Amino acid sequence: MIIYIASSWKNQHAVEMLTALLRDEGHVVVSFVENGLKLLAKHEPMELEEWLETDNAKEAFEYDTKGAAESDLVIYISPSGKDAAAEVGIAWANNVPIIGLVAKGEDFGLMRKMMWKWVDGVNGLMLLVEHLVKLKEDAGKPPFTYENIEQGYKYGELSINAFMYMVKYYADKVHKLYWKNQ
Repeated sequence: MIIYIASSWKNQHAVEMLTALLRDEGHVVVSFVENGLKLLAKHEPMELEEWLETDNAKEAFEYDTKGAAESDLVIYISPSGKDAAAEVGIAWANNVPIIGLVAKGEDFGLMRKMMWKWVDGVNGLMLLVEHLVKLKEDAGKPPFTYENIEQGYKYGELSINAFMYMVKYYADKVHKLYWKNQ
């Protein structure tokens, strides 16, 4: 599964640790931290407004927005800032499921509804990722049939709400793909 982690630079170490954990489980992680460190090494320190006018800033923007829009899953580590919130919005608008890893100080308001699920620990997060992998393997296989969906629910550990969210997610993906090719 391709996973993008949306967070803040103040959570750099949490992002790095979660990235390592997910990669150990065989996932591809699109890391804004790794990309950002690579880009930061290319130039001298400068003020943010000056940096925003550079090619590095353009490259970082494209990397982050593409990661949020095209991944199979976005994990939001809280608390974070406006950039991470924008990435969550990009993911939501592209029907990418989002799991929020909540921490003290999280201030998402009404828009917290974009999260498929909020978890308060890494163990719960990893269980949800495992379930999404199973659903993607089973329910996401073309042709998209009721039998494939029903098979995905037989794991028994998912709530009906989580299952229905995934049905909607893959139905939307198939619908968009169908109309794109017409």
